[in-house]
Amino acid sequence: MSQQTPSLSIFFPAYNDAGTIASLALVAHMTARKITDDYEVIVIDDGSPDHTGELLDEMARHFPWLRVVHHPKNRGYGGALRTGFETAGKDLVFYTDGDAQYDPRELLELFKAFGPDVDFVNGYKIGRSDPLHRIVIGRAYHWFVRMVFGLRLRDVDCDFRLMRRDVFRKVVLSRNSGVICVELMKKVQDHGFRIAQVPVHHFHRTYGKSQFFNVPRVARTLMDLTRLWLELVVRKEHLNGPGAKAA
Repeated sequence: MSQQTPSLSIFFPAYNDAGTIASLALVAHMTARKITDDYEVIVIDDGSPDHTGELLDEMARHFPWLRVVHHPKNRGYGGALRTGFETAGKDLVFYTDGDAQYDPRELLELFKAFGPDVDFVNGYKIGRSDPLHRIVIGRAYHWFVRMVFGLRLRDVDCDFRLMRRDVFRKVVLSRNSGVICVELMKKVQDHGFRIAQVPVHHFHRTYGKSQFFNVPRVARTLMDLTRLWLELVVRKEHLNGPGAKAA
């Protein structure tokens, strides 16, 4: 990473987020300018059937700082994140969701926690602004994966993260589902990267609805978590395989 102010990639995975993504991209642009002159804002349109893609393409014609990547078909949340990490080209990489439940301006708080002794800054929700059933399920999920995977985090599924791009010389991601967040944090922790944790606000969803909270998707998530547990906890493949040698 540069000894001067680091360059910055900001990206959003977006699926049916036409009502929020334009304002998020603009706020990200204004926030990035407070950190560095060398930045990019990227949106991954994950095969949205609404007009998310058209809206983003129109914005990109007017704003040279915006890059748009389209998935012809939906690849899932993990697939969108993997494309974002692969596309980001700056020293630091920040991502959050395209549904506006987090405020990109709070990236400034994560950046304050960054330094020579920190590789990764993980946000944690001050309070969850969701319906009661989502809060209960979310807390149960958090404590379950934290215990089973041995994660030392206050909030496993807070998708508000800033990291060095060099992290991905060792961390190789494979999941296309939402369990990619567990995969990411388990591999970051086990490879010894230094993690700071910062509180951030979580806001009520005003547009669209969650793609996660339905029975078939929860069942697939549990199956994927089981396979991930066998790979990362039992066999420790990430410490012995190609990802461990990539650096």
